[in-house]
Amino acid sequence: MIHLRSIDYKPPSQHDVFPFNVPVIQSLTTLNLASDVIFLVGENGSGKSTLLEAIACAVELPVVGSQAAHRDPTLKTVCQLADCFKLTWNKRTKRGFFMRSEDYFGFVRRLAGLESEMEADIAAVDREYTGRSDFAKGLAKMAYVRELNSMRENYGENGLDSQSHGESYFTLFQSRFVPDGLYLLDEPEAPLSPTRQLTFLSLLKMAVAQRAQFIIATHSPILLAYPGATILSFDGQQIEQVDYDALEHVTVMRDFLNNPAAYLRHLMDV
Repeated sequence: MIHLRSIDYKPPSQHDVFPFNVPVIQSLTTLNLASDVIFLVGENGSGKSTLLEAIACAVELPVVGSQAAHRDPTLKTVCQLADCFKLTWNKRTKRGFFMRSEDYFGFVRRLAGLESEMEADIAAVDREYTGRSDFAKGLAKMAYVRELNSMRENYGENGLDSQSHGESYFTLFQSRFVPDGLYLLDEPEAPLSPTRQLTFLSLLKMAVAQRAQFIIATHSPILLAYPGATILSFDGQQIEQVDYDALEHVTVMRDFLNNPAAYLRHLMDV
């Protein structure tokens, strides 16, 4: 489901400072987002993450495990860019989230903290209701137990921090993708093995079937191969739609895998 259809950008009077001076931002007028899955691809510093963060601020999505993007102090600068956006929607949604790799660790810490708090609250009820009936204790603890069980059902009996980085990252996606969501993801492949990246593509397909839309900044040739995705390149002076086989990420990886010895011999001779 295409929720966010396009973004129109009108630069401010002073646009010679970051993030307004990023070349692809300076050349931006209208960005067409009419696709279920959109990939932003380009070298580090090309502006893809900056634009993704600004979109998150503009649509007021929550950052995973934290507050809404437009209230996140680390995104204060790009929120100024978001103020210059005019959004066009097919269907406005408040469901979904924005996630950068660094946000994940904060989410795991917050989840562990919430679990500890609920366990402490349950223990406090047991102390305060000493001598009372089991029924009374059960009623007093009901809300805490229900929330704790829900967390463990979603994230595992021992929490995300008991799993490997890649496993827990993947568990987060499995538990948080919901119907009618808009998801803005910055390099979600970072902790995922190639096999997990392939499974992640299946998650995308299932979520899209439930009316989700994804805008993803990535370097991964595996993720970029998602059938029917729109790929937007940030490697020039302006954002351009490109074909998968024309991507430098893809051609370099393909050539390397076809003949790694030739690449390594050249690198070692430098």
